[in-house]
Amino acid sequence: MSELTTKRCIPCEGGMAPFDAAKIKTHLAQVEGWCEQVVGKEIARDYKFKNYYQTMAFVNALAWTAHYENHHPDLEVGYNHCLVRYSTHAIGGLSENDFICAAKVNQLFAHNAE
Repeated sequence: MSELTTKRCIPCEGGMAPFDAAKIKTHLAQVEGWCEQVVGKEIARDYKFKNYYQTMAFVNALAWTAHYENHHPDLEVGYNHCLVRYSTHAIGGLSENDFICAAKVNQLFAHNAE
């Protein structure tokens, strides 16, 4: 489990610099399966499921997590997959919030896979 799962997102209204390449690399190492979708701007992971029911159960749980953290991903949902993408739009790049949520979504996925 990543230490990121113990953290909470901090509201971001802008005025701070997005992560540089070194911070992105360090944080990506803590969130298995995630990669930069748009270099320096967005991270993503495509989760696979056996059927539509499992996919939607995951999406609903993820929605609760996003609401709790007040940091919302872009989702692409299909029959047996969900592509999750995080970016901190207020700063036009990536922040720790993106990686905190990515770690929590990984934890959610691992829990549902049991």
